[in-house]
Amino acid sequence: MSRIANNPVQIPSGVEVNLNNGEVSVKGAKGSLSMTVHADVKISQDDGKLTFAVDSKQSNAIAGTTRALVNNMVVGVSQGFEKKLQLIGVGYRAQAQGKKLNLTLGFSHPVVYELPEGVSAETPSQTDIVLKASDKQLLGQVAAEIRGFRPPEPYKGKGVRYADEYVRRKEAKKK
Repeated sequence: MSRIANNPVQIPSGVEVNLNNGEVSVKGAKGSLSMTVHADVKISQDDGKLTFAVDSKQSNAIAGTTRALVNNMVVGVSQGFEKKLQLIGVGYRAQAQGKKLNLTLGFSHPVVYELPEGVSAETPSQTDIVLKASDKQLLGQVAAEIRGFRPPEPYKGKGVRYADEYVRRKEAKKK
């Protein structure tokens, strides 16, 4: 069996997990998430723990993936997830206004990004963006879409980058 699937998922206090014929729904302080589980993976709940079991050898990878996804759901509804983006470049600015993120990225027009339901954005400074959500996959998708407007370029390093991202710089062309 997958080694990851051997570890049980601890359910913290304040989080409610419901298992209904192939569907897992998790409800907590930060919201609620649900997911459909593969038919080969059996989930059982006891003493504040979720354990995962499989019937066949082919289902090992599915069990490990399911365990990781359920764990991300439990962590998301109890603590939440956060991604930080930085804007590097002269005149690059961001401003959060409700469910919209206004970006000035050196284009002839401002970029207005509509945040999906469940994701919130804060701008502690003009060049920093903090995205928060309970769904890890949705948060990563939103961060990638914002970064995609102006990915960091290797010569000057200008663009939108993750806070912990390293951009390898290239040397300019010699004469």
